[in-house]
Amino acid sequence: MSNPSSKDKNHKHTKRRRTSKSEASSSVGNDLVFGLHAIQAALEITNTRVLEIWLSDERDDARINDIVDAAHKHGIKPHRVEREQLDEMAPDARHQGGIAKCRPIGNLDETDLFKLLDELDEAPFLLILDCVQDPHNLGACMRSAEAAGAHAVIAPKDRASALTPTALKVSSGAAERLPFIQVTNLARVLRELQQYGVWVVGTSGESETTLFDADLKGPLAVVLGAEGKGIRRLTRENCDQVMLIPMHGGAESLNVSVAAGVCLFEASRQRLL
Repeated sequence: MSNPSSKDKNHKHTKRRRTSKSEASSSVGNDLVFGLHAIQAALEITNTRVLEIWLSDERDDARINDIVDAAHKHGIKPHRVEREQLDEMAPDARHQGGIAKCRPIGNLDETDLFKLLDELDEAPFLLILDCVQDPHNLGACMRSAEAAGAHAVIAPKDRASALTPTALKVSSGAAERLPFIQVTNLARVLRELQQYGVWVVGTSGESETTLFDADLKGPLAVVLGAEGKGIRRLTRENCDQVMLIPMHGGAESLNVSVAAGVCLFEASRQRLL
């Protein structure tokens, strides 16, 4: 099956002090971002959403100094605290000696999606995640999508992961730069995307068309399903085409974030032809 859209519409160091209870509670309503890469990425945005930073007093290295320098450019003076305090702020998290309190990433919805499409000067390239609930997988998918050149990642609001601190960390900064759009009715959005000339391609191990046979040029949305379940029936019914990733050996399927990378980079390759 051919993608008709490909022929048509291409549209350093501060005084140590302990974190007070009031500071800890002030994070309510804001995002706690942990991990040095994630904090650095948030500071690289011109209008940074970083409000406050806590850094371990055990670390004094290049990565920490880069964060301190970047924070000072935004008028932010990082607090040096004991590592135990960081552990209390982000239990069970690999914070690497750094935590930042940030304004939440703005919630984007269908209106923002179609505004984005109207403003693009090249063919849309989208990743759609159908009820992916693991924030590690969401973060990894965001990272792959940005690396492959996608314009946005779309997911339903219900029964799916949001951009949690874990997802933000795993995305390695991609979630600061790539729009993440949560929609109320995914099936309806798929139909509206089709009206925009976007070719919607789902993934299923039951398809007879392989990833390498599918036409992934032009305006495109790649749809991947939840861990172990795949895309839902109604989602599949609203796809223009369904494809599979050919598998060798004994593995029956790939982790959704790995599958996203494979599909997105094949699409990116085809788009450059």
